[in-house]
Amino acid sequence: MASSNIGNIGNIGVSHPRRDLPEKLTGEATYTADVRLPGMLFGAILRSPYPHARIAAVDASRAAALPGVHAVLTPFDAPEGRVAPDMPILDTKARFVGDEVAAVAAEDEDTARQALGLIDVTYEPQRFVTDPVEAMNPSAPSVHEGGNLVGGKPIALERGDVEEGFAQADRIFEDEFATQSHSGAALEPRAAVAAWEDDRLTVWKSSRGIHADRLSLSLSLGIPQENVRVVGPHMGAGYGNKDETRLSAITAILARRAGRPVKIELTREEEFVAGRHRHATTTKIRVGVTNDGTITAVHATTVMDTGAYLSSGPGVIRRAGQGALYLYRCANARYDGYLVYTNQPSAGSYRALGAPQGHFALESLADRIAEELGIDSLDFRLKNHVGPEGQPGERVTPLNQVVDTQPVEGGVPFSSNGLRECLERGAAAIGWRERRNDPPDAGSATKRGMGMSMFVYRGGPGGRSIARMALPVDNEDDGSVTLTTGIMDVGEGSLTVLAQVAAEALGVPYDSVRVVSGDTRHTPAAPITAGSTATFSGGLAAKRAAEQLKQRIVEAAASELGAAPEDLDVVDGAVVDATGPRMTLAQIARNNAGAPLQVEATVDPGSREYVVNSFGAHFAEVEVDTDTGAVTVLRFVAAHDSGRILNPNMAVNQVEGGVSQMLGFTLSEQMLTDARNGITLNASFLEHKVPTILDSPPIEVIFADVVDPVGPFGAKALGEPPSVGVAPAIANAIYDAIGVRVRELPITPDVILNELTLKETE
Repeated sequence: MASSNIGNIGNIGVSHPRRDLPEKLTGEATYTADVRLPGMLFGAILRSPYPHARIAAVDASRAAALPGVHAVLTPFDAPEGRVAPDMPILDTKARFVGDEVAAVAAEDEDTARQALGLIDVTYEPQRFVTDPVEAMNPSAPSVHEGGNLVGGKPIALERGDVEEGFAQADRIFEDEFATQSHSGAALEPRAAVAAWEDDRLTVWKSSRGIHADRLSLSLSLGIPQENVRVVGPHMGAGYGNKDETRLSAITAILARRAGRPVKIELTREEEFVAGRHRHATTTKIRVGVTNDGTITAVHATTVMDTGAYLSSGPGVIRRAGQGALYLYRCANARYDGYLVYTNQPSAGSYRALGAPQGHFALESLADRIAEELGIDSLDFRLKNHVGPEGQPGERVTPLNQVVDTQPVEGGVPFSSNGLRECLERGAAAIGWRERRNDPPDAGSATKRGMGMSMFVYRGGPGGRSIARMALPVDNEDDGSVTLTTGIMDVGEGSLTVLAQVAAEALGVPYDSVRVVSGDTRHTPAAPITAGSTATFSGGLAAKRAAEQLKQRIVEAAASELGAAPEDLDVVDGAVVDATGPRMTLAQIARNNAGAPLQVEATVDPGSREYVVNSFGAHFAEVEVDTDTGAVTVLRFVAAHDSGRILNPNMAVNQVEGGVSQMLGFTLSEQMLTDARNGITLNASFLEHKVPTILDSPPIEVIFADVVDPVGPFGAKALGEPPSVGVAPAIANAIYDAIGVRVRELPITPDVILNELTLKETE
């Protein structure tokens, strides 16, 4: 019985509908806010009005005495545990306007809110800092002990010798770019429900990692993991960061003290202020080239504002440099990353982490280099993009170790690399070569332009993944099998794809695979759904478990049929041999009722031979009104190398969604903080300008003809890469249209008009 990495029975490459769509379309889907428990109370959180203050005292006696109030939590009576290394459950220091200070649980939300107004807090305001560059000054107030530069020094990563590379250059280009903080603006605000039964805690919450949440609650509350259960209902969009706050721990403590279940759902304003935002950055980038356009050195330096708390900052600052280190073939590359605390609202994980920020700087400068050298932007990238052989240099990772998906070293090839195909096919689709034949209309205020970018992103290997598969006895004679996974579907359809992978590997129809997930009580440990790893890592585990179950099924059938296992296979839900079907899975299940067939597979994903990365190239055509500064994206082409596409419709949806989401990052969305008082100025959908369907252009999605030899059935990462190349492609198109290179996001109409005015005065 042979096992292949390439599917062949019709489950792979098929656009099966997402499994959660019927419930969501009919309104039957349960979200955390929909959870209702007998006797449930409602919680609310008191937040700091100061960006930096010592909390000297909290008098909650009036709040506790209010009829209907059942529990109060303050920094002075909170457990001493931490939900993160730099974040106690509650602290006697407030670090941003909106930081959690105290909490209450009451019979209804109105009473809870009224109780907050009765809590008397004695604040001792401190000096504060909202600018990350100022925060690194030794005289700046410390947001946390140990200084504001996280780790006390920047991360410094280098391949080769950049100074030697710059010495080889005929010309050196450098520039500085800035990106803003902006909110994921998910439709579903953060929510948590907690209930105790004796010493056992159950928490329902929006989660990208129920097992990670379980561990966090166990450590912060000081209770055994086996006494904590986390249930992840449907999620109304997560984008990476709904589990990076104190919310579930606070809710659990209130429920324990009240002796009744408690739910806390953030208001929309709280979601904007106290949720997690994309990190704001300033990136200085320097590139050396020879006169023929060969890159000799790349050096990027990013200063990143992590806000009041660390959250996922170390991962974000690292990923912001990957483009500079690895996108262009270059023996000499260096990246320095400064992650800095400020008294701003906290940043955190947000789709593609730091990659959009870093690529905006890199690909904007690449366009300028090409223009000043007199080389077409496409040709410059075709000449210099990293190829399948990887970067020049020597391998540093020992041969028996898995290669990092965000490498610095050279000498390691990619498992697959379709970047060149993405560049060529994307350019053909948008008509890149033909565009120069259209003379500009000098008399019109409306100008058109075309721009492009390319990008690299980690390819999907993540943490250890476990999958269980079983041929249950109670399968209603339909031959169904069960896939049990701790992986969370955060809206991208991962459970649909995992079911397809399992069905293909086992040899059964897709509809016969039942999926159990979303509850730590019933699922094996799993990493968080992050870094575009769910399909790759979870898929490899599901594939291996399905293959093991297939072997068990064939062996069971062989003993019944008196046949050799190697002469049998599973096809379309039945055990077959050369003569045709011999036994159905339902028959095998009944025959093994006393000892149901079940397996568990564990995978540590990755490759010891290759770098596993995804790639892509984006192309945009824009129209700029020079009278109003308005930018309209007319067309967008997104060409991606994500290996074999397992579910084409969902893959297109992922790309279209990522492009649409990042239109806001590029053109309109920004969280604004008043530097005088630290207050967030635009905590609403009205003022945080999220694009609507009217702002979305036609998006053509192209997938490179690539099959990755490492990923499950040839697949690799897709969820986050669509977010990476949007901003530089549009910014470069704007420059093509009006001759103004914008170096700071978002590119709002006033920015366009100001830049045009500056251009006229030069």
